[in-house]
Amino acid sequence: MVEIGGGLVVFIFQNELLKVRTLRDSDKHNLVKWLSNPIVLEYYEGRDNPHDLDKVMENFYVQDDAESRCIIEYEGQEIGYVQFYEVENQTKIEYGYDENEVIYGTDQFIGESTYWNRGIGKLFVAAMIEYLINIMGAHKIIMDPQTWNERAIRCYESCGFQKIKLLPKHEIHEGEARDCWLIEYRKK
Repeated sequence: MVEIGGGLVVFIFQNELLKVRTLRDSDKHNLVKWLSNPIVLEYYEGRDNPHDLDKVMENFYVQDDAESRCIIEYEGQEIGYVQFYEVENQTKIEYGYDENEVIYGTDQFIGESTYWNRGIGKLFVAAMIEYLINIMGAHKIIMDPQTWNERAIRCYESCGFQKIKLLPKHEIHEGEARDCWLIEYRKK
């Protein structure tokens, strides 16, 4: 942990290329930039849901839940966002899991599109798996990507995630109820 500008910044993990750290106030400007870019919004939040500063503050800086909100850095450049959380019992039951299992969920995006298609997503997801399994004690990690987002699904599957079940009309995206896959990584 380090203190920067009066605010506590916690490095969740870091390796030679990646650093994941807790969200700080100054990150709001990157979130506005990323979440107002139609190229990014096509895959995360939807192009009909751009974020201005007020919306970013409301959606990312209200700390009334158990999500860990973080910035992804690659070679010192802030490139994206990840949130992770222990899955609640009600969701575990809904998805057919045992309430006693330690299951984490994650949502993430690379907001700097010039970093897409360079293997960084795979590098990041693999590091996130290692952190959640080895440090946080997860038995499983789950995500629910939309079925049409084949690039993300290929990335996740290359890191060991498997499709578990189709979630019909699970998420509203650009005004349409979209099907998602429940995907899972199991501790080996």
